[in-house]
Amino acid sequence: MDLISPAARDALQNWLTHERALNGVSEATITAYGGDVTSFLGFMTQHRGAPQGLGALSDISIRDMRSWMAFERGRGVGARSLARMLSAVKSFYKWLAKREGFEPTAVLSARAPKFQKKLPRPLTEDAATAMIETLGTQAREDWTAARDIAVATVLYGCGLRISEALGLKGRDVPLPDILRITGKGGKERIVPVLPAARRAVDAYVRVCPFPVEPDSPLFRGVRGGALSPRIIQSAMASARAQLGLPATATPHAMRHSFATHLLNAGGDLRAIQELLGHASLSTTQAYTAVDTARLMEVYDMAHPKA
Repeated sequence: MDLISPAARDALQNWLTHERALNGVSEATITAYGGDVTSFLGFMTQHRGAPQGLGALSDISIRDMRSWMAFERGRGVGARSLARMLSAVKSFYKWLAKREGFEPTAVLSARAPKFQKKLPRPLTEDAATAMIETLGTQAREDWTAARDIAVATVLYGCGLRISEALGLKGRDVPLPDILRITGKGGKERIVPVLPAARRAVDAYVRVCPFPVEPDSPLFRGVRGGALSPRIIQSAMASARAQLGLPATATPHAMRHSFATHLLNAGGDLRAIQELLGHASLSTTQAYTAVDTARLMEVYDMAHPKA
């Protein structure tokens, strides 16, 4: 039995096209959405004994939703992943209900399982500096050492995602005072470039054995292709083991550290939100970790009744 009816499959593809074109959703998210909703539709076919056309989909009950969620938990899907799946299903149903004219209350009222959010763990300023320095001592060749230092310095000094740092092109050097970065969802933001990041990239370019051409990747692998994120992740894993840092000391932690250290130094949370390219201030708040003593110090200095 085909697990998804042609009408449901067409509706899913149309929704994904809508999300991609009008909401600027990334391809990775589109793929995740497609898998999550396909899994849901397949379950409903087996649960209800027939491929679910659009009419049947509009008639899904709260009990059906509970059965689906119990099935997913039963096959080992964690609370965080199930919450993500439910979010995708709800988004699909909001779109489908508006298009087909039915009431999606049963689906939208399904409650996501509770889970404890993992807060990011930024490095201390000393640990971030040590991480960058250690990356330079463990590489086999001088140019790869300079490359790894440059990548880590850009992550920490500019608050870039690793995909954004590795997306830089030859045309971007020498790094300007301001970088225009296209982040998630095609959103552009302006990021100031610290002199340290500029110097690190210049040092790498001077020793890179491959020509730095306008349309070529700035950061190269040993064979000349675009540098893989896994290489930087592996290099940082070795460095953190050498330094005795926790497993949370990853490339993404350098971005967390950028945000936290700016906030610790008195940076404005909304300005940091812009620098990171977050759509929501709550996301920026989750990225930053300010110790209580520093928070109270700022409070005492800034509060009008202090």
